[in-house]
Amino acid sequence: MSFKPRSFKNWIPTLLATLLLTPLVQAEPVNVNTADATALAKALNGIGPAKAKAIVSYREKNGPFKSVDQLAMVDGITQKLIDKNRADIRLGSDKGGEKGAEKPAAPSPGAGSTAKPAKPAS
Repeated sequence: MSFKPRSFKNWIPTLLATLLLTPLVQAEPVNVNTADATALAKALNGIGPAKAKAIVSYREKNGPFKSVDQLAMVDGITQKLIDKNRADIRLGSDKGGEKGAEKPAAPSPGAGSTAKPAKPAS
C-alpha cells in the first residue's frame, strides 16, 4: 500500500470538523470547594494548571467559596472567566450537586402556615 498525496486531501474536511467541534463538548460541572487542581483545569474553560492551583491555594488559605463571584479574588481569575464558566461551577456538596449562589433558594411552600386537611374519601 502506498501513500497517495491526494488521499490526504480527503481527510482535511473531516480533521477540521473534528477539531472545530471538539470544544463544543460540555464538561461536567465541578465543585470548586472540593475539586483538586487537576479536576478544575479539566472542567473549566480557560483554567489551566497554574490558575487551578491558585484556586485550590486560595481555598486552603481562606476557606470554601461562598459565591461563584468570590473566585475573582483569586489571582488570574477575571470576572469574564467566571461568567464564561458559571454554568459549570458548583459550590455545594457533591451529593446534592448544588449550583453556586447565582439564584437564591426558593422559600418552602406554606412556610409558617398550616396545611389544609385532606378531603375525606367518599
